Amino acid sequence: MSAGLLRGVDRAVFATAFAGRLRRAGVNAGLTEAGDFVRALGVWTPGETTALYWAARISFVRRHADLAAFDRVFAAVFADAPPLPLTRSAAPPGTRDDVHLPVAADTDDTGDGGGLPWATLPAPVAEEEPSDAGVRLPERRPSALAGLADRPFEDLDDAQLDLLGDALREAVARWPSRRTRRHAAGPAGRRVALRPTIARARRTAWEPVEVVRERPVRRPRRVVLLCDVSESMRAQAHAYLHLLRAFAVVADAEVFAFATTLTRLTVALRHTSASAAIADASAAVTDRFGGTRIATNLRALLASPHGDAVRGAVVLIGSDGWDSDPPDELAAVMARLGRRAHRIVWLNPRAGAPGFAPLVAGMAAALPYCDRLLPAATFRDLLEAAGQLQSVTCTEGRKRFAATPTPRIIA
Repeated sequence: MSAGLLRGVDRAVFATAFAGRLRRAGVNAGLTEAGDFVRALGVWTPGETTALYWAARISFVRRHADLAAFDRVFAAVFADAPPLPLTRSAAPPGTRDDVHLPVAADTDDTGDGGGLPWATLPAPVAEEEPSDAGVRLPERRPSALAGLADRPFEDLDDAQLDLLGDALREAVARWPSRRTRRHAAGPAGRRVALRPTIARARRTAWEPVEVVRERPVRRPRRVVLLCDVSESMRAQAHAYLHLLRAFAVVADAEVFAFATTLTRLTVALRHTSASAAIADASAAVTDRFGGTRIATNLRALLASPHGDAVRGAVVLIGSDGWDSDPPDELAAVMARLGRRAHRIVWLNPRAGAPGFAPLVAGMAAALPYCDRLLPAATFRDLLEAAGQLQSVTCTEGRKRFAATPTPRIIA
């Protein structure tokens, strides 16, 4: 092939469009690889397709697994692929366009369909004739998190769940705090601290020259999380454990899992390794993927030594509401829990489905005592729920759900 292989081609636009085709074929070709290709074309002009192939391969291929896909895309671009609209308007007379390659004289490539598979610069036109040749920007490559946010939990592997677990920890990194009854000396305080002020006045003949002020001490709002790991929650249990770990690590929360019995997972989920923490928590729950006794487990929590952790805390319950205990028992224990807790939030994986109605006996009995019912079928729902959990710590009056119809079990 002649030395004018890239005659009139914009290097940056050609590299971006070529990288876009590689991404659609599964090759991990990002901005870094495209920039390397542009710099390679800037320092050396390939005169043959083989030389251009090696320049592109060195720039874009980082893994041996991407080599086959790269070869297919390169062959398609230089064989029978449709033209790529990669042109720019011609530069004004007298200006120097540094982004175009040098034009060789010994070439017969033209822009009227007889040239290379990608489009070349348009023919010069008069100034009064507007040129309609535009640049099609390459598609933005979605992040790995955005691509997984709406996928069902059962379609994700362990590595993808760990990635989304990191996003959950970032979502609760700034957990709201509450005002305590204690005070501490500080420059921003408004109230005068009498004891330290009088102590300093002893040095100045009891004249309070230096006034010490104090401010209320704020502590993170306590949060208690309970996750249903019964058979009906098998698809969501692993993902919900990542949500529990995010609060256990960031907000110092007390976390529990329940099916027929209650299991405390606070210590296990605080492991520095996410995979080890989830494995330890899964091994600690001996009755998972069995029946469900929500009322019994909530009563056991309130009667246990950890029942005081519920006082003034935000209680998060992740369950679909299926319960083998009688609905009146669940309503009674939810009433006790509501009097002790600051807020109660219920995560239901089926709440976001079209036409959802809380007609299951357990869900209908618990709903009047919940402050919020949030859907939690995907990681996008969990991320939004983590953000809404920060708003339920406000001091406004509690807004409970209205009374629901008479509870009845759905067949």
